Parts: sequence; structure tokens; C-alpha cells
Amino acid sequence: MKIVVLGGAGDMGSRAVKDLAKRTEVEELIIADINIELAEKISKELGEKVKAVYIDANRPETLIEAMRDKDVVASAMGPFYKYEKVAVEAALAARVNYVSICDDYDAVESILPMDEKAKELGLSILTGMGWTPGISNILARKGADQLDEVEEINIYWAGSASDATGLAVTLHTIHIFTGQVTSFMNGKKVEIPAGSDRERVEFLEPLGYVDMYHLGHPEPVTLPLYIPKVKTVTLKGGLKESFLNKLAIAVARLGLTNTPSKKQSLGKILKSALPVLEKIQKPTVPMSGIRVDIKGYLDGKKQHLVYQAADNMNNLTGVPLAIGALMMGKGEITRKGVFAPEAAVNPDRFIDELAQRNTKVVWKALKK
Repeated sequence: MKIVVLGGAGDMGSRAVKDLAKRTEVEELIIADINIELAEKISKELGEKVKAVYIDANRPETLIEAMRDKDVVASAMGPFYKYEKVAVEAALAARVNYVSICDDYDAVESILPMDEKAKELGLSILTGMGWTPGISNILARKGADQLDEVEEINIYWAGSASDATGLAVTLHTIHIFTGQVTSFMNGKKVEIPAGSDRERVEFLEPLGYVDMYHLGHPEPVTLPLYIPKVKTVTLKGGLKESFLNKLAIAVARLGLTNTPSKKQSLGKILKSALPVLEKIQKPTVPMSGIRVDIKGYLDGKKQHLVYQAADNMNNLTGVPLAIGALMMGKGEITRKGVFAPEAAVNPDRFIDELAQRNTKVVWKALKK
């Protein structure tokens, strides 16, 4: 199969590229990135079947050209609130199947209306196949499938500033701590303040307890579409370095992140300052994690299932993108249109693929 990875020279995209380059079924692999020098350097390290091409998301014709005659487009091209719609429109124009790690809820909302067009073209557009969303959605589906009725899904993610340093990650963090964000409570979509309702949540070691806040992510947008009768879907996240959460909340409330240009300017400042900032409260072992709590009923009895995983952020994010691209290229994902992972990805197959790459999912049922 022929795969092109948008943003394939970045932190998350390059992890997907390295995984895909090992697969014998991948005959041609294109690293498409605005940083062509780094893309070429990575391609030379990975062998003859890997090539580099220049793209600029602000010039969609470069995306379309890179996508032509490929079997699958895998996108790690963030920030997604700026570029997911651009990339999906390009994939539709090039008539190629698409999978991304899009983690911005408003970006997902912008592409869901393209569902009918994608179906008419016979294309699969899978958005949010990364860490969160991605692993989170699939674990939610796994837990939901264990129950007769699902009432509530609570998703939590914990990261470390020293676990990823790319500008797109920094911009995403600023974006999700800004303004009102979408959640799903008591059977309806609601808007709540980003950075609100602090909750201290336990993750797998070495993360331990981390402060969580309501943030803007796609899971509360998509999970209610595909898991019938769920009444509540919440997403909370936070960095292990708790002062950085407080900093993000403070700058948002001061109005320093309320326009795209302000986010871009602040993001560049924070990215350059991170080598200094991350030394404050720096974890001994930089790590990220996901926790998904599913509450409902089985045989008339209340159930509370908890699924978790922990690894470095680039593994948690880039590896699912590679798995999704391979599953799509092999025809294991058959759904057409625009959809999220919980709608089309077999949880057991996915969890097995993760385990083969040394990221293990653990679960338990809490006593009621």
C-alpha cells in the first residue's frame, strides 16, 4: 500500500512514520511536511521506500498533489483547529481515504457536515485516531460493549510538558484551555468554561495523581453519536506540572489566547520558554496516560469499569495513527463517511496491535 503522512517530520507524525516504515505491506511511504529538510533527513534514515515532499497547509494544492494516487492519508498536521478541515477537503478532492490524530473538538465539528459527500465518493474519513481522542474512544467503546446499558463515560488524560515539545502541541494546549468548551451532560450538549471543575484523579504509575480540568476535546462531541442512550460524556485533562495548568488558565482568562494570532504568538513564546519552565515540578520519568471510566448496568446491576494505559506521548499518539492507517489500507475499516474511532475500529484488534508495540491496556471493575 502507498501511504502519505502529513506532518510526518513532527513529534507525533515521525513516530507514525517510523512504525509504518517497518511494515512490509507498506510499499511506498511519503513524509509530507513544511520542514522539508527534516523530512528528507528522516526519509534517508528509514530506507529507499520512504520519500519526502514539501507541503504547506496554507496552500491546499500542495496537499492534494502529495495525496494523489495514495491508498491512505495519515495526518499529524496540527494545530487541527486550523488545518483539519483543510486536510479533509484536500483528501476529498484527491479521492483518498484519510485518518488523523485531530484532537480539537471544534475541528471535528467543522468536518462532520462532510459526511454525506465522503459517502458519495465512497471514502472513509476517520478523525481522532491518536491518544485522546483515539485510544480514549476505543476504550470507551470496549467498556460500553461489556455493558447492557451505558449511563456515563468520563475520560481523563494526563501529560507532561517534557514529554512533547512541538509547537503544535503547545498551541493545542493553549487552545483547549481557552473560552467555553463542549461537553455532554444529562443527555444534551453543553458549553462549560475551559479549565473549570478541578478534580484529582489517579493514573497508572509513574504518573500517580494529577489535577484534571474540563478541556476542549472531541470525545464529548462524537461518543454520544455512536453509543446509544449514554447520558453523560466528559473530558478532563491536565499536565503533571500543575503550575502549567494554572498558567494556561490564567493567560486564557486574561484574554491572551482569544484569537488565532494571539494563540500563535503566545505559543511561540511558551515553546521557547519550555526548556526552562519544564524544570519546575519536572517528573522523574516524563510520561503520559489515559483513563476511561464507564458507568452503567449489566444484568440489572450497576457497573463501573476503568480502562487505562500509560506511555510516552509520541507512542500514545503516533502509534494509533499508524495502526489506523494500516487497518484502513488493509480494508479492516469499511465504514464510509466522516466518523470517529468508536464507530468503526474493532477494540480488541486495536488493543492487540498496541500491545504488540509495547503499550498495554489494563482494566478493572470497581466495586459498587
